[in-house]
Amino acid sequence: MTLIWETGIRNMALPRVLLIDDNKIRTQQLETIFQFMEYKIDTAGSADYASCFTETDQLSGVFVGDGIEKQATVISNIVERVNKVPVIFVIAEGTAHQVPTAITNSVFHVLEWPATHPVLKPILDKLLVSGAQKTFMVRSESDRRSSSVDRLKGKSQAIAGIRKLIEQVAESDATVLILGESGTGKEVVARALHDASFRKDKPFVPINCGAIPGELLESELFGHEKGAFTGALNARQGRFEMAEGGTLFLDEIGDMPLAMQVKLLRVLQERTFERVGSNKTIQCDVRVIAATHRYLENEIKENRFREDLFYRLNVFPIEIPALKDRTEDLPLLVNDLVERMEASNRGSVRLTNAAMAMLMQHEWPGNVRELANLIERLAIIKPKGLIDAADLPEKFQHYQVPEEILDGIEAADIEEDEQSEQVEAIKAFEGAMNTFEGTVSNLAQLPEQGIDLKEYLNDLEIDLIRQALSECGGVVAHAAKRLNMRRTTLVEKLRKYDLQR
Repeated sequence: MTLIWETGIRNMALPRVLLIDDNKIRTQQLETIFQFMEYKIDTAGSADYASCFTETDQLSGVFVGDGIEKQATVISNIVERVNKVPVIFVIAEGTAHQVPTAITNSVFHVLEWPATHPVLKPILDKLLVSGAQKTFMVRSESDRRSSSVDRLKGKSQAIAGIRKLIEQVAESDATVLILGESGTGKEVVARALHDASFRKDKPFVPINCGAIPGELLESELFGHEKGAFTGALNARQGRFEMAEGGTLFLDEIGDMPLAMQVKLLRVLQERTFERVGSNKTIQCDVRVIAATHRYLENEIKENRFREDLFYRLNVFPIEIPALKDRTEDLPLLVNDLVERMEASNRGSVRLTNAAMAMLMQHEWPGNVRELANLIERLAIIKPKGLIDAADLPEKFQHYQVPEEILDGIEAADIEEDEQSEQVEAIKAFEGAMNTFEGTVSNLAQLPEQGIDLKEYLNDLEIDLIRQALSECGGVVAHAAKRLNMRRTTLVEKLRKYDLQR
């Protein structure tokens, strides 16, 4: 086994280790071991280590000793510099419990020195090879947060503010309270926060506190022993145990019964709990993220929510805006929803700019959830089709698309419509001729003196356009619908016949 590890190390390009330590005795010991392991080792103190990072891509590992000045800052700086190279924190034997959580989560491994058992060459070989070949817990800032950026769709200031809040709180274990209306995506934000934290490789366990009866919620959260109550045929883990080392998301915390609020408060304070039917205390290392659509301050006044629990949860609040307050994100959200449907083979759909402009005027009381339901319904009605404003459900039809929006959105389409313009004009003319049957019947007999057909058709077209505009109050989009032609086609005809005034 040792031979395999040695071979793996020798096949790596320029095996090199960097040791940053102010403890001279430990530095000499580690230097001797790594030289025996046929590594090139560079040593530096905490005051002059910066010059050692000229070729970080050739590093097999970085060892940092404890006891250096501002060790948390130094380790954070090193992690950012070396990206995915394993960083090993070397500490005095028996002091592992004193290492701050932030450091434990940021480094690849914490190594006690001298170890309880002899530190042999194969052990260090294995540590470095596994660190070089696996996906490390230590990631660059952009790597750790890429998934969270992908989840939060939007370019509005509100979404940019939420991203910033996530960055600020991600590296701590502070309890986060997410506030917002139903359907705004509170669980999406919670998952993004988990993905941006150092707990991302551990479980993310959600539970809806409002969907579980109060008498069963304790068992769901803390688990139970066999025979703890009627129907408890086997022992069962609770959500806190499932989320060990990771994140527990308590959705709709405002709906939790008062009796359970007391027990949750104790867990948050003591970081311990007992299963139902057991007196054995279980330690837990879980980050708690809670969410609610209720105004908890009002719930406290009505004695439906404990004030002490509120302050324990509300360490770092994040408020999610309603969709009506960030309608500029609507096109991105629609594209994301369509992509998700296509990826799961649930159909596809496209929206015209006019349809999108109408959607942006809606209040969206159901927020993103309502939008998702609409897109799925449209994909069923017109699978892989093009949804225009007239294809939207009736509740959207009272919205009028502002002229300036349509002019800006569709101006680029005019050139593309030139070839189809003639065909659509003929269709519009045929429809108008069928409407005015009397006029058609009069034209059935060609006058003896003949007519200028082109001039006659132009005059008739101008007259019909004027009538349509008059009936629609001058709104070009509505007049185009009356004439059964595209709006861009009608705009071109207005210019052609100098009818724009």
